[in-house]
Amino acid sequence: MQLFHGLSAVQAVLQRRGGVVASEAQRAAVSEIIAAVQAEGDAAVARYSARFDGVALDEVVVPESLWAAAEAAVSGELKEAIGASIARVRAFYQRQPQEGFVRAEGGAVLGLLTRPLARVGCYIPGGTAPLFSSLIMTAVPAQVAGVPEIVVATPPRRDGSVAPEVLVTARLLGLSTIYRVGGAQAIAALAYGTAAIPKVDKIAGPGNTYVVLAMQQVFGAVGIASLPGPTETLVLADDSANPEYVAADLLAQAEHVYAQAVLVTPSEALWREVEAALERQLATLPTAETARAGLARGFVVLVSDLAEGLAVANAYAPEHLCLLVCDPWALLPNVQYAGGVFLGEHSLEALGDYSAGPSHVMPTAGTARFGSVLNVRDFQTVIPLVAASAELLREIGPAAARLARAEGLEAHARAIGLRLKGQ
Repeated sequence: MQLFHGLSAVQAVLQRRGGVVASEAQRAAVSEIIAAVQAEGDAAVARYSARFDGVALDEVVVPESLWAAAEAAVSGELKEAIGASIARVRAFYQRQPQEGFVRAEGGAVLGLLTRPLARVGCYIPGGTAPLFSSLIMTAVPAQVAGVPEIVVATPPRRDGSVAPEVLVTARLLGLSTIYRVGGAQAIAALAYGTAAIPKVDKIAGPGNTYVVLAMQQVFGAVGIASLPGPTETLVLADDSANPEYVAADLLAQAEHVYAQAVLVTPSEALWREVEAALERQLATLPTAETARAGLARGFVVLVSDLAEGLAVANAYAPEHLCLLVCDPWALLPNVQYAGGVFLGEHSLEALGDYSAGPSHVMPTAGTARFGSVLNVRDFQTVIPLVAASAELLREIGPAAARLARAEGLEAHARAIGLRLKGQ
């Protein structure tokens, strides 16, 4: 991990962050796939699935035989753990206000109506490991929002099957439509629709570079909940922190492909202890090769005190901010930008990935400066309601007409004036 001393030293690195990093060839390849799916529909989906996933499928919807096989393949203990995670995430989001308001005001009625989206697609990556936990973290907020139809797209395996953990999770969530399609072709199909895959209103979920590029390019034809990039954690720790815990949290982040782990501390002694702990833990870690690469992408910032450390954290705007300090609650009021905040040694980010309650789909690459964790509102529309009264029209109409004329919109002003004359 590269070592920096203070906020000013690391500023250039922080300013280079942001957005999905992709070559022109990758962008062109995604554009080609999207155009083909728009033009050819299922035929293009099948062609690209055969090319990229190595499997030719007669139908993209998961058949009942695979559901039954998945039930038999997943242990009762894992099913119980999945069910417990679903329950905790659902309980968390049920606390979020879901309704708008309708309020009387001087004889008029003003308000906001909330309505759920009709159809949402959850994209669940396959890759080296199927991220079935992401299905919980995307589908549950949509369910709490009242979305009546939620479908899932996930890459097939070489034999045409889908990871049984994904299917069991879907069944425990009450979802029944799973498409065996991945990559940019899945995003294009969900966005524009094919004969086999009707279009959705919004797509949620993480993915690789090609998936995120596809989400960027189809946005507007379909809603995109977020553009999650490589995952990241910033640990702010003082000399009260357990170096083994700090190392464990950095490794838990670094073992994701393309992840970034960052340590910010005012204690050089702590960093040296963490360095040693990292080597001890890497020696027995099955994912050590990936984790070492993740650590190499990360960095350490030695700061003068926790106030400067928090300034580094706010400048970085991490997806996960872990406060392993003596009094994390004292720092919380000054946390300005973070996808999620994890306070104290028991609030490890790995717990948040699975069972704490909030979705693990959080803003990455500095987008916590303007983005938020996936939530109920991401799956609802908000509609203003205006039922004006004669009294309200008399009160605000003349000023509204004056504003309209100042903008050169005489028809607007006359529409208001006609009502005022008719009173």
